[in-house]
Amino acid sequence: MSSLSSRAVLWRVLLALAVVALSVWITLTTPPRLGLDLRGGTRIVLETRDTPSVRADAAATDRALEVLRKRVDGLGVAEPSLARSGERRIVVELPGLRDPRQAAEVIGRTAQLTLHAVTGAAEGPAGPAAADGKRVLADPDAPGRFLALAAPALTGEGVEEAEATLDTTTGRGWTVDLSFRDRAAGTWARLTGDAACAAPGDPARRVAIVLDDRIVSAPAMQSGVPCGAGIGGGSAQITGGFSGQEARDLAALVQGGALPVPVTTVEQSTVGPTLGADAIRASALAAVIGLACTGVFVIVVYRLLGLLATLSLLLYGLISYAAVVALGATLTLPGLAGFVLAVGIAVDANVLVFERAREEYAALGRPAAARDPRRPVATAFGKVWSAVADSNVTTLLAAGLLFVFASGPVKGFGVTLAIGVVASMLTAMVITRLFAEWTLRLPAVRRRPAIIGIAGLGRLRTRLNRRVPRLMARRRRWLIGCAALLMVALSGIGVRGLELGVEFTGGRVVQYAAERPVDADTARAAVVGAGFSDAVVQTTGDESVSVRTRETGDDEQREIREALSGVAGPVAVERDDLIGPSLGGELRTHALIALGLAVAAQLLYLTVRFRWTYAAATVAAMTQDVLLVVGLFAWLGKPVDSVFLAALLTVVGYSVNDSVVVLDRLRELRRRGGGIPLPDLADRAVAQTLPRTVNTGMGALFVLVALAVLGGDSLTDFSIAVLAGVVFGMASTVFTAMPLAVTLESRHPAPAPQATAAQRQRAGSGRDRSGAVV
Repeated sequence: MSSLSSRAVLWRVLLALAVVALSVWITLTTPPRLGLDLRGGTRIVLETRDTPSVRADAAATDRALEVLRKRVDGLGVAEPSLARSGERRIVVELPGLRDPRQAAEVIGRTAQLTLHAVTGAAEGPAGPAAADGKRVLADPDAPGRFLALAAPALTGEGVEEAEATLDTTTGRGWTVDLSFRDRAAGTWARLTGDAACAAPGDPARRVAIVLDDRIVSAPAMQSGVPCGAGIGGGSAQITGGFSGQEARDLAALVQGGALPVPVTTVEQSTVGPTLGADAIRASALAAVIGLACTGVFVIVVYRLLGLLATLSLLLYGLISYAAVVALGATLTLPGLAGFVLAVGIAVDANVLVFERAREEYAALGRPAAARDPRRPVATAFGKVWSAVADSNVTTLLAAGLLFVFASGPVKGFGVTLAIGVVASMLTAMVITRLFAEWTLRLPAVRRRPAIIGIAGLGRLRTRLNRRVPRLMARRRRWLIGCAALLMVALSGIGVRGLELGVEFTGGRVVQYAAERPVDADTARAAVVGAGFSDAVVQTTGDESVSVRTRETGDDEQREIREALSGVAGPVAVERDDLIGPSLGGELRTHALIALGLAVAAQLLYLTVRFRWTYAAATVAAMTQDVLLVVGLFAWLGKPVDSVFLAALLTVVGYSVNDSVVVLDRLRELRRRGGGIPLPDLADRAVAQTLPRTVNTGMGALFVLVALAVLGGDSLTDFSIAVLAGVVFGMASTVFTAMPLAVTLESRHPAPAPQATAAQRQRAGSGRDRSGAVV
């Protein structure tokens, strides 16, 4: 082995050991942050109040809700739930919050940020007289002194970003750094430029930063600030001897903006999980069974290499979990389901490598006893890198845009998705490779290629090599069939409509006081047994049960009350409110924008890496898969909620990943295909990658079926959506993406690649080195 390759192996070993050791340490020392559905949390009920200028009606309350959502995100609380209850109340549920009183104080403040020129200062209890609309407030730097302020020159609406930072260079401690929007940046420069023209020591040389009715900072312009020009760059800094938490809270208030109407806290309580212990145990059991079946399947198909891949998958789970915990992300049951599903799909890169290793081993052409399996395995890892990179980069682009532009559960999904992609690439391309290299150094292993798992091409591959199916000759027929299926799905949306869940439509929440204590599992079973399978049931005390449903009449509520009375004794209604959607219009808008940008970014990347024809075919197949899943749920009458949204995002990632792998093989075949027609090369690409598609899909299906059967009502719809998406994704790659790519390439051909003499000779013989018909 050369010194260069030895150095590369050493670096891979050090990287793997460092990542695994760090993951073990984080797992053992850092507790996870569980969501409302798994652990419960804090519920804060706020009520909006009228002002002389604004009435606290439903519209004003909705605007206040969106401001509060930004503040909660700024506090670092992931996966919160916010909804309007009635006309004036806002229900905020914060999972795993340690200090609910502080959260109630921060999110409930009016937080009107203004910046003023200082016109004067005076000592004494009263301070200078206020006139001409000026405000007189206490000077934070000198007790007993008051500052007279001009009318606001800037408000918080001009702030683009607020961030808490630790200033170690000047010794100011924690500060809040502000960056202004374009027009506000110019106003800030004029404000500071006017102040810089005042004489040193003159109060007019200061600029006051006011939050509500308190000056939090009033810095004087330094000598280096030019008179008239002021501070450019559109940035400012709020100082005030803040602690780290105070600086973060202030940044959250400024970033979220001012509340349009004041709010007061009318209730604060601890709520139990929306899912009971039985549902959590059932889901955990389903995850274990599904992953065990996936591991057994991979071992049966790929033998020793499959065993090594299974060990890598276990490390993948460890690394992903540690990354989620280290980032402080909130673990919810849908998120955990997506995490478990990602473990099943993470086998994809390993399957790509193993199938390619089988090809390279067969291409050696020598008797089995004379073949060294180390070179085919090493070559396979090198050749599949482009396919793995392209498919994962497209997914990372989507995850990054979802994180930046979306909010709520969509933002959380982006974090989990990005972590899963990075961890899968590390385990598949580094750790599995190390395991394989170490194992194949043993002479006893090298002499038994059948045990390794690369001795044969497999039954499916062998049959496809003997007779490559001529699918692309009927590509118009496949495209017409897919279009017809898509029309059936879309007609379901038009005929049946989408059954939007409570999170999108709002509904009714009723809190009952029970005669005797009842646990969440028992109460939930009673409500579901009464025919309300989509109800959200929580315990909010020893003898209090909260039930949230779609907007229902008195008869339905009487049925729920009677069902609860059967398990908790007579129950009385404590509170009955209509509640607005927790996934409000702004969140939905941001989610759609994020999805649109994600699709555009994928299209651009694939255009650069492949061609626009390939990119258009991939995105078209992905769009078809999404619409088919949505249409299926419309026909089945299944609810569309945040869990379904997470499932749909999973389908997007899986569909693009599958199409990119097949198109990458088509690109490779075109480079060495000589003058072979494109439809024949496309058939060959499908035949070569079909075993990978089937095996990867089977790995995901084991997990999904287990979740659908054993995961309970909470995960059944999620599993059905992703299960359908996986099947649609496998089919759309062959019957939509490839036919469309061939059709577009035929109408808009690319310059033909130049083949080498050896490639032309192999093409003329009709077979490549593996013996497969080209």
